[in-house]
Order: sequence, then C-alpha cells, then structure tokens
Amino acid sequence: MIKSPRKYFLTWNEAFEFGVQQVGGKGWNLGRLDQYGFKIPLGGVLNTHCYIEFIKHNSLEDMVYNISQSVTVGNIDQAENQDRLSKLRAKIQAGLIPKPIVNELRSMLEQLGIIDRPIAVRSSASAEDSARASFAGIHESFLNVHGLESILESVKGCYASLWSNQALAYRRKLNISDDQVAAGIVIMEMVKAQAAGVGFTCDPQSGHQDVLVVNANFGLGEAVVKGIIEPDTYYLDSSPWKAIPQLIERITGQKEGLTCPKENGGIQFVQTKDYSTQQVLSDEQIEKFGLLLLRVFEALGECDQHQDVEWVFDGQDFVLVQARPVTALARKTFAALKNQPDIWSNGNYRDAVPMVLSPLSRRLSISTIDLILKSNYSKIGYKLPKGLQFSRFFNGRLYCNLSALQWGMFDAMGALPRAFNFGFGGHQPEIEIKDPKPYKGLTGLKRLWNGVKGANLINQAKKNASKTHTRVLSTIENLTSKGFSHLEDQEFIRLYNELGRINIEFAGEFSFLSGSASLQIGSLFRILSKFLAERSTTVINALMVGGSADITSADHGYRLMELAEIARRDNDALKFFGDENFDPCSWEEFLPERSTFKQAFREFIKDYGHRAVYELDIVNPRWKEDPSYLMNIIRSTINTADLSKLKAEQKRKFEQAWQEVENKVPAEKHSSIRKLISKAQEGAAVRERTKSVLAVVIGVYRMIAEELGTRLYERRIIEKQADVYLCTWPELVAVLTGEWDGNGLRALINTRKTFMKEMESISPPDVIMGETPNYTEPATLTSGNFLAGVPVAAGRSSGNARLISHPNEGNRLQPGDVMVAPSTDPGWTPLFLKASGLIMETGGYLSHGAIVAREYGIPAVVNIPGVMRVIKDGWEIEVDGDEGKVYLKT
Repeated sequence: MIKSPRKYFLTWNEAFEFGVQQVGGKGWNLGRLDQYGFKIPLGGVLNTHCYIEFIKHNSLEDMVYNISQSVTVGNIDQAENQDRLSKLRAKIQAGLIPKPIVNELRSMLEQLGIIDRPIAVRSSASAEDSARASFAGIHESFLNVHGLESILESVKGCYASLWSNQALAYRRKLNISDDQVAAGIVIMEMVKAQAAGVGFTCDPQSGHQDVLVVNANFGLGEAVVKGIIEPDTYYLDSSPWKAIPQLIERITGQKEGLTCPKENGGIQFVQTKDYSTQQVLSDEQIEKFGLLLLRVFEALGECDQHQDVEWVFDGQDFVLVQARPVTALARKTFAALKNQPDIWSNGNYRDAVPMVLSPLSRRLSISTIDLILKSNYSKIGYKLPKGLQFSRFFNGRLYCNLSALQWGMFDAMGALPRAFNFGFGGHQPEIEIKDPKPYKGLTGLKRLWNGVKGANLINQAKKNASKTHTRVLSTIENLTSKGFSHLEDQEFIRLYNELGRINIEFAGEFSFLSGSASLQIGSLFRILSKFLAERSTTVINALMVGGSADITSADHGYRLMELAEIARRDNDALKFFGDENFDPCSWEEFLPERSTFKQAFREFIKDYGHRAVYELDIVNPRWKEDPSYLMNIIRSTINTADLSKLKAEQKRKFEQAWQEVENKVPAEKHSSIRKLISKAQEGAAVRERTKSVLAVVIGVYRMIAEELGTRLYERRIIEKQADVYLCTWPELVAVLTGEWDGNGLRALINTRKTFMKEMESISPPDVIMGETPNYTEPATLTSGNFLAGVPVAAGRSSGNARLISHPNEGNRLQPGDVMVAPSTDPGWTPLFLKASGLIMETGGYLSHGAIVAREYGIPAVVNIPGVMRVIKDGWEIEVDGDEGKVYLKT
C-alpha cells in the first residue's frame, strides 16, 4: 500500500519514507542519499499531490485530460496541438497555488532556515530519474531563486514544463502515461560552488563498467550538464583491488566559461579563458570523489544499476544535488553476437555462489570471477571486446554471460558450444554458429595455435602449481601472522591494497591451474571413444575413482570418515557426541587432552579450517570459527563410517572398468591410458587445491571484516558486529580514512536486510535472455519412467531420495540415502560419503560435484532441470551414473 502524507512539503527523511510516487524520482533519491549519510543541501520536496491539487484548483483537469487522450508523437507538431499545449502551459504559469500549500511551504522553509537564502527549485516527476527513464534535461529547473514569491513562480514553471513538446514526446516514446508523471518539486538551498559537475559510476560512452568518469568545471554545474563548455574529464579505475579508486587519466578541457549566480536571482554564463589551462580538481580531490561515487553505486544501485550523480564542491567538501540511474549503457559483446541476445546463465556459478551475495562480497566476487575468465583469453593473446563483462547481478545473484563465453571459446580455440555446455553445466541454449567447422582455413590454424598456447599454459601452471600455491600461502601467512587488532585505522588501507595485489596475481593464474585435468580427460575421451563408443564416458568416470592424487575437497570427506572411526574408539569422544546438551562448538573445553579424537580434529582444523560452506561469500563463517557442520556430520556417521570398505569398493570399480579397457582397447595403448588417468587425477587435485588456496585468500578479507566489525560496533556506528557484512568496502574505507563518520550506515544496513530477504524469496531463473528471465521447465519422465541428465560418476545405486537445499540440512541425510541437491561447492563434500548416489539440478562434467563423486565412486547424474521439484523427499529412486538416468521406483 502506498503511503499518503498528510502534509504538502516533506523533509528528506519524510521523502525517503513516502517513496517515489509521492515525491518523484529526484526527490526520493535525494531522500535516500540523506538517509544513508551523504551530504546534500538543506531542503525537501513538495509532494506530487500538490500538483494534482494545483490542477484541480485552477480547473485544468479537462485540458489535461483532452491533451492526454489526443496528442501523440505523430500529431504533436500540428498547429492545433501546439496551440493547446501552449495555452495549457500559460494557464499553469498564470494559475494560483492553493493557500494551504503556500502557507505550509513558507512555514517549512522558515523552520529549515533557508527561506531568505538562494534556492534551487527542480522538478521531480514520479517517473523521473528511474531505471526505466531518466528524463534528463526534459523538465525545468530554476537556480538561485530569491524569496517565496519567486519560489512559487518557479514551482509553476516546473509544472508547466511537464507539458512542453519535448516532455510529451519523451513520454510517448517510452510509453509512459501522463498520469505516471505527477510532479513533485525539490526545493533546496543553493550550494556556494567553487566547482561542480557530473560523475558516472561507469563510462556511459564506451560502456566500460570498471571505470568512473568525472566531468568538472569551475562555478555551477549547468555549463557541464547542458554541454555548453568542454569540461575537465577524469577517469578512475573502480576495480575493488584498491581501497580507493585510482586516477588513471585526466583530460583538461578548454572550459570556455563558467556558470555563476546573478546578484538578483537566476544564473548567467560568463565566457572567459582564465581557467582553460587549470585543472578543476586536484588529484587528491578526484580520488576522494571517486570513493564517494562508489558509495552511491553501492547504496542506490546495489552494485548493479550504475548511477549518474550531479555534485558541487564548496571548497571543503562534495555536496550531492542529484543522483539517478544510468538508463542507456552500450551493450558490449562480440561482433558475431550482435544479432543474438545475451544469454545469462547461473550454470557453473550455481556451484559456488547460488545465493544472494552479501554486500561486502559483491564487487570482490564479480571482479574476481571476471578476471579469472578473462585471463583465459588474454594470456593466449586473444583480444576480447573492450568493456565486455562476463558476469552480472540479477536480483542479487550472479549470472554468467554464456553467449560471450561460448563464442569466445569457439572463436579463440574452436570449442563448439555443445561441448562447452557439457563441461560448464546449466540449462542455457547454444549460440548460433554459422560455420560449425572451426579448424578450416587460416582462421582454423589460428584457433589450433591458440589451443596449443592454452595447453602449454595449463601444463606450465600444473608443473609450477606447488610453487604457486606455496608462494601465495607464504605471502598470506606473512600478512596475517600478527593478526590485525593492533593496526591503526589507516593501516587497513595498505593491508587491503596488498591483499588486492595478491588476489589479482592469483586470479590471473587460477584459470590455467583449475584447467589442469581438462587436457588429459580430453585425451582419454579421444582414445577410448574409438573403441568403447558410448561406453567411453562411463569407463572414464570409473577409472577416476579413488585416485592416489590428493584431491583436497575429497580429502575432507576421507578425513571426516577417519575422525568418525577415531571417535568410535574414543570414550571421551563418545561421551561428547552422546551428551544430551551436545554443543559442537565446545569440543576444546569438553574433551580432555588425552582424547585421540581431539588431537586428530585439531589437525583437521589446521589443514582445512579455512574452508566453509559457500566460502566465496565472506559472510559465511569458516570451519575454524564454527565447526558445528563438521561435528554434526561426524556425530551422524560415528556408527557407520568405514573407510576401508569405501576404498575396497573404489578399487573394485576401478578394476572392473580397467578390465573393460583391457578387453576392448589394444594392449599397446594401455600404458598411455594409465599415464593419462594418473595425470588427470593429478590435474583434478591441482584444480581442487587451487580452490582451497583461493579460499585462504578470501578468508583474509573475512578476517579484516571481523576486526572492522568489532571496531564499528564499539564506536556505535553499527548495531551488531555481524552487520559489517551488510556494509561495502567503500563505506568501510570512508570511515577508516575519516571521510565519513558513518552516520546513515545503520539505515543503509536495514534497507539491505530487507532487500536481501526479498531477493532470497524470489526463485532465481536458470537463464536470462537479454533482460528476460527464463525459468527452465522441470524434466519430465520418459516412457521408461526415468529422468535424463548428464552422467558424471559411474555405477548404479538405490535409496531413498533426500532433498537437501543447503548443507546445513545435512543432518537429514541418512547413510544410504540418495542426495538430491540444487548444486554443490566444496562445503558440501562431507555429505557425499553419507550418500549412496548424487543427483543435481545443475552441473557439468568438470564441476566440483562431478569431480568429487568420481573420486569417491558415488554414482552421480547432474544437470537435470527442476529435479528438486520433480522428485519428492523419501521416494525410492535408482541412480544410473553410467547412462545418466534416474529411475523413480515410487
């Protein structure tokens, strides 16, 4: 229900409360800025109801209605319609504002202490400054207005501007009805401007989204906004690796003049060459404003909707006078895809980041993932379109630009979209390829050569993996060994920047390290498919069971199984796990030092305590902070864990698959196949170890956040220590550097709590075509009473279906159940060894769940759309990991 105010003039706080329908887009955004602690001028908004009252008071309803019904884009230039519009504007300008409105406005301006000061009067229509339409320059604004009578005349001027040719044509073009643009009027104090201009949280001309652009001139900002002069233009790198945006380019404009206030009201443009060679803002001021722009992007744009911000510099500080969404940003993609929609998929992303990300993780996550993906191409010398983004947010969740990835992999190295989708997972369609023969001609040779370069980089990364991992871990150890509690606030800026440097370097290597298993698996497919045909996938899956290589995420499960066996033989541990008031976090206090389980669990936490469920979001506690999840798994398997039995079954599956190879593949190829298996297992281990190291790096951001959360809580800036995860890094940096006292942060946190709750309640689409969300239809049963998916781990198993939406529900999974999950990340791994089989809604051949299921020898079928809605909890089902089928027995 829309609130209706009982007053006409609303303060900024009231404008925030009543929303865009009552105060218009400009007024509401200013109310939000004020609420969230940004510096804006004193003032408020005449609500949109005043405009409706004005129209009624002056008996203009019929004129407005007739024009709304009859004037179109096609006939607006007709003389008759021009005359009607002109007469309406004149009647509005000559009309009387009802006395109750005038009296309240006078009273409120007196209370604010600005009635005798220079005032800015600006239109704020209810559809204005929205994500759909900016109305930039469409409606009138009046600056340096003196006295109440002039303010009232300016209000009527804003009302009249709703019925100008350009305003009406703009509405018709965007199919916005006249009823949707009732005018609120922003009335606020003029700021004494030393300089002013516009800032963008992206580059609206090039479409680059990792750059801030600032236009600046001396005096008022009108000369910049209206394009009268060539302003200074500053470009800043907005990537999250540095605490403060870095100035990367400055262009000193001609600045042919400046706009300044006239003595008796109004403004004037004064031509002068006095400032043509002077830089308007110092480098320090530019970077200070860059940080402010990022705060606006995070506060109003939720790290998704870029912002266009008008600002004034008063000689001491920056004052914001307007903020609105950037509504037209150039699409950046490959030339070959210009006539195809962007396909955004949650496919592979759903493994690691299926949730609505915390504000503190958003920019770090999207930038890290994009850097990893882009390095695939940059390091082989393949040029991507400038400004191309591989990731975006939709309702708070991350999606991948699959059309760009499919084309990039095809054009760079000849990978066909179908093969790419098989590895990546997800339910996205394939892009259209005109020539499905990627390796013919000169272009084909280039693709082959790029493939060779990529393979060399993967092999080199794999060869140096141990050194790379050790280097990163050693650097992190040096960075964190003394903790952070002793650091002064300003020292966190250096710490954050150093961590960003480590992150950039490792993310650039991540892609080739994580691809370490792909070459050997590809070679195995090529060899075995010649002799085993459609059986090749099944046999390869079985050959990857129980490899000798150390697959980090699989080792979690092995170690937990060992811990359950140790606990079974440890009376102290049995007492701990059997206690009526079992508290998994009290193990250090409860268990005596003689406990063999306690000693073994300490070693586990030392090795894997940096991991977590959905660890890419730093809001989630690491296992060393809260081991409840692990302890509950050990408790539920303490009577059934049997590692030797598992190993024996793994060996049986491998030997069975190898027997098939010996029977059907020529003997001279056996040795090379064994080497490829070993290398593929080693590669899988490198891939999972690389993820583990990345978790260490990300964990440091959490360590910093924990310390800063404590400080902000102690200073009463935030209500709870954990609220720090609802802040953003630019906000924390602004507090640390003293640029902001944190006033308004609590209100912003409350808004984000509401936003995240709303977004979590919305079912995420699997695919977004352009801007249209597509919900994949759930899989249907075939005539054979089975669901079809992708087979990723060999074998057959039966059991009761257990639908697990989140690892924290793992206590519902009983040994022998078939786990049905939306997707899995390394945090799910401990649950795998309780399951007799695995089914997932998404996933590809090289996804985490597939790798670990193959290692454990658990039959697995993935990428079955909507399977969580098709299968009911408790149903008896059979998983056929050889054929990629799930049979429903119930």
